[in-house]
Amino acid sequence: MLSEEYATSGYRTSTGVYHSLLPSPPLPLLSPTLTLPSYLFSLPLPSPPHPCFIDASTGTSLTFPSLRHLVSLATSSLSSHHGLKPRDVVLLVAPNSLYFPVLSLAVLSLGSVLSPANPLLTRSEFESQIQDCSPSLIVTTKTLSSKLINLIPKPLLFIEDFISDLLTNPKLTVEVSSNLPSEQIQPSDPAVLMYSSGTTGKSKGVICTHANLISMAHVLSHVWAGTGIGTRDVYACVLPLFHMFGFSVFVMGVLAMGATSVIVPGRFSPDGLMEVVRRYGVTRVPVVPPMVVMMTRKGHVAGGGSVESLKEVVSSGAPLGREHMERFARCFPGVRLSQCYGLTETSGPVTLCDGVEGRLHASIGRIIPTMEAKIMDISSGQSLAINKIGELCLRGLPVMQGYLKNKEATSLAIDKEGWLHTGDLCYIDSHGCVYVVDRIKELIKYKAYQVAPAELEEILSAHQEIQDVAVTSHPDEEAGEIPMACVVRKAGSKIKEIDIITFMQDKVAPYKKIRRVIFLESIPRSPSGKILRWRLRSRISKQDKIEVQARL
Repeated sequence: MLSEEYATSGYRTSTGVYHSLLPSPPLPLLSPTLTLPSYLFSLPLPSPPHPCFIDASTGTSLTFPSLRHLVSLATSSLSSHHGLKPRDVVLLVAPNSLYFPVLSLAVLSLGSVLSPANPLLTRSEFESQIQDCSPSLIVTTKTLSSKLINLIPKPLLFIEDFISDLLTNPKLTVEVSSNLPSEQIQPSDPAVLMYSSGTTGKSKGVICTHANLISMAHVLSHVWAGTGIGTRDVYACVLPLFHMFGFSVFVMGVLAMGATSVIVPGRFSPDGLMEVVRRYGVTRVPVVPPMVVMMTRKGHVAGGGSVESLKEVVSSGAPLGREHMERFARCFPGVRLSQCYGLTETSGPVTLCDGVEGRLHASIGRIIPTMEAKIMDISSGQSLAINKIGELCLRGLPVMQGYLKNKEATSLAIDKEGWLHTGDLCYIDSHGCVYVVDRIKELIKYKAYQVAPAELEEILSAHQEIQDVAVTSHPDEEAGEIPMACVVRKAGSKIKEIDIITFMQDKVAPYKKIRRVIFLESIPRSPSGKILRWRLRSRISKQDKIEVQARL
């Protein structure tokens, strides 16, 4: 018999493991040839018929049958005209559009590996990623071609030309099955390769299998449908689809549920979002914290027309501050604000606030079905009970296969018992709700993008006038955190903040840029040379106080 404690928190004292309190769905049978696209297209069509994707900028839409047909045409063309084969890696570099899901599902249908990348990366950053994953094909837009041309032997495939050919070439209206490779695709085969910043060195390629993605899509659609969200819901897509949060929600979960996604291209704008909400009757908007901050600053837009359709805004990427949550409640009194939590390594969100009562949620929700959690003491490794702070560790079907060509990093991330160590300090309360307290990892979260300090430190250390350097985060209301360089000048150097900011300008993607510089006498380091981050933060605090006093 389960204890009362387990019934309310999901915590089993005998094992130290937290289990999901949400109803578990019957999982799809992972047949030898089941892929994410074949799973999605095997689901019943929503009734009555409605669009699955709408482009907010043009009003163009795709129904579920037209999506399936277009994916079939794209799959056929990629195989027969572009020579794509199972396990070939395809680098997809593109902003959000109606055709991002089409291209993604076509690549996966062939058993090829999709590697979406941030269009903001520099050419040198693309070169590094290409060297790591060796793509057979790069799919991009003409406006991004200068960053990518001649990086691999095969010519770039431009999305504009490819889609136009699919829609107008009558020779492509053939049964796709005749052009697919005969080789079977296994659920355990790699499906998506996304890059995630580690705490040391360069980003690592995260390998997620078809089985990982299918389980995530299935669970998300089950949880949402079971808590009153259904096929008639309309989601606004303002998240980048190249990021796992956006990809898992819109290409997997919402599609599996049979709901509608309105894709909002271009830079995020609160005014633009509210216009989309009004025009399409949007009910849910997944966002990152800086978007919530911007929405509250422009809270007056809620009064510029009816947004009564909007039920919920779901934030992820970094914890939301209480101040911003309360400001949101004042600006949007009829809208629920919740949080969720996920990693690239977990194939999407693994905690949700669905089923948790209340309009504002300081917690990141409860663990989803198929997942287990432990709170581990960071010193002893022992499992901790309710309300005790330790490292959040996760285990379950959506957890990645591992890091590309990096067994050491994989073994450090996933232990011998299959627990993924997140590097986040958390606790779980008596209701099974998870709370993020801090990060063990040293990543900087700039507008929910992950920035590895070591990567920036390596570039800055090459500057001729820098003796030593450490990069850390600095609080920022709009971005959450900004990268800040702590610099020790070489003897005789008069280098200034603007010089360092300019030096980094073209060497990294915009979200990685150094946005503040302070100068110190020395960088605190251990005998082995490791930067002592906690001492560094103490010195920064003292420096800030000195600067404030100097301005008074």
